[in-house]
Amino acid sequence: MSAPATTPEQPWPVRTVARKIAAWIDRLGPVWVEGQLTQVTARPGTGTAFLTLRDPAADVSLSLTCATALVRGIEPPLADGSRVVVHGKPSLFLGRGTLSLRVDEIRPVGVGELLARIERLRRLLDAEGLFDPRRKRPLPFLPGRIGLITGRASAAERDVLSNATARWPAAVFRVENVAVQGSLAVAQIVDALSALDRDPEVEVIVLARGGGSVEDLLPFSDETLCRAVAGSRTPVVSAVGHEPDTPLVDHVADRRCSTPTDAGTCVVPDVAEESARLAELRQRSRRALHGWVDRERRVLDSLRSRPVLADPLRPIETHRTDVGSLRERSERAVLGGLASARERLEHTAARLTTLGPAATLARGYAVVQRLAADEARPTVLRSIADAPDGSTLRVRLTDGAVLAEVVGRGPTP
Repeated sequence: MSAPATTPEQPWPVRTVARKIAAWIDRLGPVWVEGQLTQVTARPGTGTAFLTLRDPAADVSLSLTCATALVRGIEPPLADGSRVVVHGKPSLFLGRGTLSLRVDEIRPVGVGELLARIERLRRLLDAEGLFDPRRKRPLPFLPGRIGLITGRASAAERDVLSNATARWPAAVFRVENVAVQGSLAVAQIVDALSALDRDPEVEVIVLARGGGSVEDLLPFSDETLCRAVAGSRTPVVSAVGHEPDTPLVDHVADRRCSTPTDAGTCVVPDVAEESARLAELRQRSRRALHGWVDRERRVLDSLRSRPVLADPLRPIETHRTDVGSLRERSERAVLGGLASARERLEHTAARLTTLGPAATLARGYAVVQRLAADEARPTVLRSIADAPDGSTLRVRLTDGAVLAEVVGRGPTP
C-alpha cells in the first residue's frame, strides 16, 4: 500500500489543494445549463460580467462569468428573472477558491420554448393525477379566516379585499405579501403557502396575481409550487392573471377564478343575498306555521262541532230517554204477560172447578169408599162386587160424609 500523499507532518499548502481541485474540474467538459438569472452585473469599462444562475425548482445557484460584450450583445437585454440556456466550462478561481462556469454562449429561452416546457410539465402532473377533479375539495361556506398570498400593495390584493368585504363586511384576512414574479417568487410563495396551511384559523387560501406575459406568470407554472398547492391541507383558490391566462397552478388548485375580482366574490357569500334568503326562509316558515295552525284549528273546530262535544249531555239524555222508554215497554210487557197468565190460570181453575169432584157432588152425586181394617186408605167403590155384606162404607157428599153398612144388594134402577 502506497503511503498517503499528505501527513500531519507534511501537509499540502492551500495553493496545492486548490490547483489539484482546479485541475480535476478543468478535466470536465463544457455543458449546456438552463436556469433563471437572479443577478446580472456588467459594469461599463470592465471586460468580465458576473451573473448568478438559479435552478427554478430548487434552492441551488451557480456563479457565471463571461465577456461583458456577450451580455451587452443580447436583445432584449438580460435582466433578473430571465430564463436562459448557457454554454460554458466549469472552472475554479484559485484566488478565492470559488467555482464558476465560464460561459461562451447565452441563449434566452423564448416564449415558444417556455410554453412547450409548461405543456410537458402539464402532461406529467396530469398523469400523476394532480388535476383529477375528485381531488378538489369544496370551499367552506363562510370561512372564519381567509389567507391571501399576493404582491405587496398590488391591484390584485385590493380587488380581492374590496370585493370580499363588499360582499361580507365581517370577512377576516391574513395577507402574506410575496414576490409574484422573478427568481424569488416561487420560494416566497411556497413559504407563504406553508405558513398559511399551518395556521388552524385559516380555512381557505387565495393565490392572487394580476395579468402579465408568459414570463411574468412563469412562477405559477413552476413544478415546486404546483406540488405544494396539491399537498396543501387547506383548500386553495387560484386567481392568477386574466380570463385567457391558465398557469398550471389553476389546474392543481381546488377552485380556479378567472380574476382576483372573481376570487373576492368566490370565497365569501353575499350578505345581501343571504339576508334575502333568510328573510324568504323566515317567510316560508311563517307561512308553513300559520298553515299548520289553521289546519289544526279547523280540525279542532270540526271536533268541537260534533254533537258529542258540542252538547256532551245530549247523548246521555237520549240514552236516558231510550232507557226510560225501554223500561216502560218492559213493564207493560211484563204486566201484560202476568195478566195473560193470570187470565189463563183463572180459566184453567174454572175448568178444573167445573170438572172437579166437588162440582159433581154438588149436582147430587156421592163418592162411596169402603173402609177396611187391613187397608191404610179407603178405596173407591166402582162395583157392587167390591162391597160385600157387612162392609163399612164412607159416603162423601157435598157437605160432608156419612158412614153406612152394606146389608144387601138391589137391582139397578
